[in-house]
Amino acid sequence: MSPSTYFVQECPTCGRRLHIRVEYLGRRVVCQHCHGALIATDPALRRPVDDYVNPLLRCADEMLATITERQLPSRLPHPR
Repeated sequence: MSPSTYFVQECPTCGRRLHIRVEYLGRRVVCQHCHGALIATDPALRRPVDDYVNPLLRCADEMLATITERQLPSRLPHPR
C-alpha cells in the first residue's frame, strides 16, 4: 500500500490545521474537531474571492451601461 500525500489547510470555523489527503482536493470535508464543513483547497492555489468577483462585476456593469432605452422594450407583452 502506497503512503498517502497530505496538504495542510486551516479550518475556517475553529482555526485548526487540518491534514487533508490530496485525493480530497475539491471535495467537501468536515473538521474532526468542530465538525465545520469546508471545501478541500490547496492553499498554494487559492486566490482571494475579490480576484474572481471584481472582474465579473466590472464586466456586468459595462454590459449594463451599453444597453440604451431604445434597446429595451417600452412595455413587456401581457401574459395571457
